[in-house]
Amino acid sequence: MMVARWSIDAKFGYKQNVVDMMQSWLRDIAPKVGIKPEQTRLLTGSVGALEASVVSEHVIENLGELNKAWDQLAALPEHKKWGQELEPYVVSGTSRWEIFRLV
Repeated sequence: MMVARWSIDAKFGYKQNVVDMMQSWLRDIAPKVGIKPEQTRLLTGSVGALEASVVSEHVIENLGELNKAWDQLAALPEHKKWGQELEPYVVSGTSRWEIFRLV
C-alpha cells in the first residue's frame, strides 16, 4: 500500500477557495477515476507547514493504480475545466506529487 500526496499552495487570502474547489473535485471528479472518499483525506498547513498548503492524500495499492487514474483524468474535460478554474487561486509552480509507502 502507498499514499499518493498531491499538494499546492494557495495565494494569500484564497486558501478557502482552494479548499472548496478541492472538496468539489473529490466529490465530483475523483469517483470517475476510481478515487474513493474513504481512501482520501484533505489537509491544510498548520504548525511546521506552510499555512497556504492544501494537501490531498490518496491511499493506493501501487503506482499502476495511480498511473491509471492520471491517464483517465487527462481524458476528462471536467478535470481540465476544474484546473483552469483553480489556477487563479494558487501560486504557480507549487503543485507537486509525493509518493509514500505504508509500513
